[in-house]
Parts: sequence; structure tokens; C-alpha cells
Amino acid sequence: MSKELTKEAVLAALSKVQEPELHQDLVALNMIRDLKIEGPNVSFTIMLTTPACPLRNKIESESREAVMGIEGVSSVKIHMDSDVPNDGRMRGLVTMPIRNAIAVASGKGGVGKSTISVNLAVALVQAGARVGLMDADIYGPNIPTMLGVEKLPPPKEQKLVPALAYGIKVISMGLLVKPGQPLIWRGPMLNSAIRQFLEDVEWGELDYLIVDLPPGTGDASLSLAQALPLSGAVIVTLPQLVSLEDAGRGINMFKTLEVPIIGIVENMSYLDLPDGTRMDLFGSGGGEQLSQATQTPFLGKVPIDQNVRIGGDSGKPVVAAHPDSPVAIALREITQKIAAQVSVAALSTKNELPINIIE
Repeated sequence: MSKELTKEAVLAALSKVQEPELHQDLVALNMIRDLKIEGPNVSFTIMLTTPACPLRNKIESESREAVMGIEGVSSVKIHMDSDVPNDGRMRGLVTMPIRNAIAVASGKGGVGKSTISVNLAVALVQAGARVGLMDADIYGPNIPTMLGVEKLPPPKEQKLVPALAYGIKVISMGLLVKPGQPLIWRGPMLNSAIRQFLEDVEWGELDYLIVDLPPGTGDASLSLAQALPLSGAVIVTLPQLVSLEDAGRGINMFKTLEVPIIGIVENMSYLDLPDGTRMDLFGSGGGEQLSQATQTPFLGKVPIDQNVRIGGDSGKPVVAAHPDSPVAIALREITQKIAAQVSVAALSTKNELPINIIE
């Protein structure tokens, strides 16, 4: 006669399953919720720390295997959910909680920083996260074009309401001025605009606010770091030497401002030709070299694909328009790594980003 199946037995089995990046078991991390036992049938929810968890399938399969190994269990039903942790930083300028704020930056223009910002935001929404995208590139606001957004909704209770595109809440200076109007602003005006994007916008509660910074190490980056405590910064570069030198300056700027560096993305890394060969138009290996030189995680390479440019011009981000393409897969993998880094940092006691969790 088999003994009665208990919750304690199930939790004991699940306590052998490790969360690969947090290096603790699922039970100790309080990731097991709604555990139910009906005869030989077990069901429970695994509460991930991000919907974009890169190892969700591994966690699910190991949990299923652990519970099926208990005597008397005939079926296991697992529901995967997520609760994104707050990084603990005080953001007094916003009324609703923004759990994590991620800046996307580059040392120079023309490296595809806005492309990375847009597709990062879309990929997070596709995974199930609540995402805002703030176009802090005040002088060259092109996020609206890349998302196919033309205007903001009417203000509500004296606050700006973000536009909605692909499930992302979007604010940009490009939605507040007439098309083609030049933006000739001095530093204090820039600081005022960034603060307005935080104070006077009805963001609601967000899991992630992605901030697309202007290129370089000027006033906007300084103003943002002072006005909005950042979970971390993603640095976008090309493989070529000049781009790497500028990216290195960007990394040093954020380190000076005590903003954690989430990692480096090498954009326009290579071009796959129809005959199967690969062309390195801008050199090769530069992003990884910069990663090693600065002891910064390397998040991945994004190949060249004309659909990225077409999507940017037509308001159809490649992650949404061509989800199965190599470039979209690369961007999703980078997004998952960023989300994992941010979750680990938020759950660490010192709120510091480790540099050794990306294999």
C-alpha cells in the first residue's frame, strides 16, 4: 500500500531543483506557489523572476522530473508565471512603481542603439512584461518612426499619456514637436525635458522602463543618471576600432556615475551571404575584446539584416515582423540575458550586478 502523497514530500523534491542563475533552490526562493494535490495528480505554479527567463524550459523540465520521481505521482501540471523584482532604487519623480530602469547607450552615433532599444522593449512585452520606452535622445528622437507612432493620446489629469505601440508605453520628444522642427536646446533645457518625461507622464506600474539615450557622454546621460536611478546600462557598439574606443568611454562614464554595466551588445556584427559564407563588414571580435578589457559581460552579436532597416523605417520592429529570423532570435537571446542580469541584481543584497552569470 503506497503512502499518502503530501505537500511536504513535493516541496522536498522541488528543493533539489536549483534556479541556475540565482544558485538557490526553488523552494528557498519562494518560487513555488499554489501547490495542490488531488490524489496522484500534482499541480503548482513556478513564479519566475522575469517573464523573459532564458532558462524557463530547463527549470520547468527539472521540476517536472523531480516531482514525477515521487512514489505515487501520476501527473504533474506546472503553470509558469513571473513576478519581476524591484531593484530597490528610489525613483521619487514617478508616481507609480518602475521596478527596473535600463539605459541603452553608445559612445557614438550610427551603431543602432535605438534599434536595440526598440527590439529589446518589444521582446520584453512579447515575453509578458509591462514595458515603457522613453526616448531620451532629445536632439534626434526617432523612436516614434521605428514604432509607427505619430502622436500622443490626449492628456489625462494634467499628465501626458504615453502612446501605445506593440504593447509598449512610449514617450518621445518627437511626439511633442512638429515633424521636422529642429531641436536647438542647451543643457538646462535638456535636463528639464528628461525630468518632465519622468514627472509629468502617466507611466503606470512598469516591470521595465527602457531609456534610449543620445549617443556620446553629454548632458542627457548625466541628467538621466541624476534624475532616474538606473538598474544598469547596456552599451551598444560595432566591431570596428573607432566604435569600440567610443563605447569604452561610455562604459567609463557610467562607472564614474556608479551605474552598473549590464553588458555590451555588438550590433551589425556580420553579414551572412547567400552562398553560406560570412562577411565581417566592420571587423570582428571587437565587442568581446572590449568586454574582456573592461570586465563587462558580453551579451551577444546582432547580425546585419536588411529587414532591421526596413522595419525601422516602416514602424515594424524586426522582432515582431520577422520573429523567426536569425537577427530576431539573436535579439531575443540578448533580451533574455539582460532580463536575467537585472533580476539577479535586484535580488542580490548589495544590488550589484555580477559579471560571471553569462556563459
